[in-house]
Amino acid sequence: MRILGVAVLLAVLVGGALALIDHLRPDAPLAGLVTYVIDGDTVVVRLDSDEAVHVRLIGINTPEIAHFGKPGECFGIRAATLTRRLSLGRRVVLQAGRERHDRYGRLLAYVHVLGGPADLERTLLVRGAARTLAIPPNVDRAATYAGLEGDARRAGRGLWGACAQG
Repeated sequence: MRILGVAVLLAVLVGGALALIDHLRPDAPLAGLVTYVIDGDTVVVRLDSDEAVHVRLIGINTPEIAHFGKPGECFGIRAATLTRRLSLGRRVVLQAGRERHDRYGRLLAYVHVLGGPADLERTLLVRGAARTLAIPPNVDRAATYAGLEGDARRAGRGLWGACAQG
């Protein structure tokens, strides 16, 4: 009986340790709920661990919205509205980049919206709501994203039509 008790205790401890190691693995996806959209390329996600994290979408840059006394850029509000419509209140899976955080402490991640866009960044690019932004080492999708931006630009979609300068 004593051996069985020790075996059960070891199984619980090993299982807990493996779960902790998996959570700390840089390539392990994280899941949660988008609770707030800051702008077109930054959201707040309440992870399943109940931790709230600011997430900066990898590989794209959307026009800025007005903040800190600075005016917004053309298409900034529409890009933020699109991100809000596609992700707010939805469950997401986050795939953190090789570099996990930016200088502001935000988690750098690709965002998969469950029941929605499999690649939120791709959707924003296709709709013309974002430009590509390739910052090493998080450049896994840079070539694909550049092609999508080029397609949107040539078609005059989103900011490429609304913000075109004469």
